[in-house]
Amino acid sequence: MGVLAWLSSLKQPQRAHGESARLDEMVERAIAVNPRLRFARRHKERLGDAVAVSLDYIDALIGALPPSHEANSAAWSTDPLIRALFATPDDLAKLFSRSEELRDFFAQNPALSHAYATLGMAMYERHVLGVALEGEMVRQDVPQTKLCFSDHRVIICGQTETDLRDEIARRLVDQLALEGLARLAIDRRDLITKGRALLEARVALLERQGVGIRAVLGEGPDASADELARLKVQIDDNARNLAALRVPTEAIELELDRVCEVYLHPADYLYIDTRRVRLDLMNVVRQDVTQGSREIEFRVARIPGDPPRTRAFALVRYSRAELLPGGLDIDAVMRAL
Repeated sequence: MGVLAWLSSLKQPQRAHGESARLDEMVERAIAVNPRLRFARRHKERLGDAVAVSLDYIDALIGALPPSHEANSAAWSTDPLIRALFATPDDLAKLFSRSEELRDFFAQNPALSHAYATLGMAMYERHVLGVALEGEMVRQDVPQTKLCFSDHRVIICGQTETDLRDEIARRLVDQLALEGLARLAIDRRDLITKGRALLEARVALLERQGVGIRAVLGEGPDASADELARLKVQIDDNARNLAALRVPTEAIELELDRVCEVYLHPADYLYIDTRRVRLDLMNVVRQDVTQGSREIEFRVARIPGDPPRTRAFALVRYSRAELLPGGLDIDAVMRAL
């Protein structure tokens, strides 16, 4: 082993074969978002060192997520979180059954009785006037805050909870690559105009496709299979145009440096917050213990944008037997309107 190779080996602890293969996979995912990174010097080595930092951070984030919740009619009566997320057991069945991704997953895995999935939701507070008991007196028109969940989406599925968590990690690696690409697109000082336009177009196309954390949080594309196929053609054309663009070597090196900077500081771009709140059976926020109130805990993550948004999410386990017969293709109906 040469001196330089030996010194390089001291920078990072040696990884087991399985960990090394996983790191190689994640590096390839980063390159897939911006294929031009292949033209930079020692791109795999430089990306590998940076992506390894992000993987450690992502593994800690995902490892801190609680076990999946059973999502079924019985759980609606026994699990305070599931009850808070859905108004009725029927709503739960309808919302899961309208997920084309979940139905496709079961169709591709006919032997599976259950699927593990991410359930993403919009979350907002409503300020209302309600009834409250103070001592022995009932007060009317008491200001109250209701926690509401809407736009439930199920996009990412796994055969096991481990499979699901591994897929979430992949999507977060994709998200950081997308963040790096977005940084390049706004770096007006060092990138030529045409290259910047292609990068901006690529960010927009990949976001429309649902790359990154959007799928985890249920912000996938509202598009048919034909539309997604056309979108993939546009992304492939964009990649060829970027690869054919003649730019100085320094610009390629700059691109890799920017992406590596993102991967070296993942906490600046990815975070998952834990929120705990006490709700009664009507999802009214309670500050003290009242009859029928329960404390729930869920996770909230950031979706980049201008302005950035947040969505709540939970890991769930859903039974094939709970799917409504014949499907409920609400999403396709809504797109046709």
